[in-house]
Amino acid sequence: MAAIGVALSCSCLRPGVWLLKPGAQKMSSLGLHTAARCAAKDYYEVLVLGGGSGGITMSARMKRKVGAENVAVVEPSKTHYYQPLWTLVGAGAKQLETSARPTESVMPKGVEWIKSRVMALDPDKNCIRLENDVKISYKYLIIALGISLHYEKIKGLPEGFHHPKIGSNYSVHTVEKTWKALQDFKEGNAIFTFPNTPVKCAGAPQKIMYLSEAYWRKTGKRPKANILFNTSLGVIFGVKKYADALTEIIKERNISVNYKRNLVEVRADKQEAVFENLDKPGVTEVYQYEMLHVTPPMGPPDVLINSPVSDEIGWVDVNKETLQHTKYPNVFGIGDCTNLPTSKTAAAVAAQSGVLDKTISLVMKNQLPTKKYDGYTSCPLVTGYNKVILAEFDYNAQPLETFPIDQSKERITMYHMKADMMPFLYWNALLKGYWGGPAPIRKLMHLGLK
Repeated sequence: MAAIGVALSCSCLRPGVWLLKPGAQKMSSLGLHTAARCAAKDYYEVLVLGGGSGGITMSARMKRKVGAENVAVVEPSKTHYYQPLWTLVGAGAKQLETSARPTESVMPKGVEWIKSRVMALDPDKNCIRLENDVKISYKYLIIALGISLHYEKIKGLPEGFHHPKIGSNYSVHTVEKTWKALQDFKEGNAIFTFPNTPVKCAGAPQKIMYLSEAYWRKTGKRPKANILFNTSLGVIFGVKKYADALTEIIKERNISVNYKRNLVEVRADKQEAVFENLDKPGVTEVYQYEMLHVTPPMGPPDVLINSPVSDEIGWVDVNKETLQHTKYPNVFGIGDCTNLPTSKTAAAVAAQSGVLDKTISLVMKNQLPTKKYDGYTSCPLVTGYNKVILAEFDYNAQPLETFPIDQSKERITMYHMKADMMPFLYWNALLKGYWGGPAPIRKLMHLGLK
């Protein structure tokens, strides 16, 4: 998108009219970049870009801070999905419709829902441009645009999904195809992939593999299945404690792992998957498959690539402790669209939301942010239809566990937390701005042991 990153030709009102007293400096003592206001069709004190988990939870929190009439959310989608459930949908353990609710139903009451798409950001003039060249200005901006899926970067996709025996739990359009391929499996290679890009929920590509293995064991097809995990990574998981546990499971269940293998082409009509050997650039290997689960390449949304708010790759450039933008103090980021060096999960969004709430509160009072995000994220590693390893860790890839037990062990209780408790918590606490992650529970748990 050539227009992205180009300064918008918005005329600006004098800052004294709306924010600063006459004669005040253009920047506050914090360097708050609120001097210029775009001559837009509308203006909000807090503008939130994105109506996913990060955008909805922050809009709920901001409503309580500045009033619903002063908050707006830009989101084109009519349906909001709880995507962590799709792992179980792809394995036939949950129905797709249980992961969906109308966006209108999760939008905080009274908050303006702008049903449009963001086309460009101009943080120097405190405004954004929507479709049809509509401009919106703001005092504070929260960017929660998520991550984009790029099936088209794999030759033969997405059109290959029209063929049987191939699915992907990462899209509402393909997750049920995973369950169909799983049921229709007869004999041969079952291949599960992990791309050579950042992804959301990095455990999901192997969760469906363990569930598939369990399903085939239950249905008597396991002896005919050669299960392969072809991953572009060099390790099974980024945190050693959980990687060691997963390695044992892989060994016990006779699963083959091929490291540094990146899916580059799908020949769905021939049931062939082509992988590049990342240790030997240009060298490819062709695998025949009876089932293929694709984790697509992912990246920043197009609107963020070459944007003033983004780093050189296209992720929103924020301070990793405060979530405040590194250049524009009235701009903030949360979730998958940021360059925070932690795993991109809904659990991370929850923890980030509590920190960002405190950060924005202090910035609004012209004070420096003090609360620090430690990189907390969580990945409930589903290893069967009633088993989960609950991985929780921080920026340093060190376990940051909530419960006073060894969470690297497979547990039925953790499965029910993943399948039943977490969806309830998501809809009724996180999206309403009341759940900021398990840190308070962790403190209570560990205090109780002293």
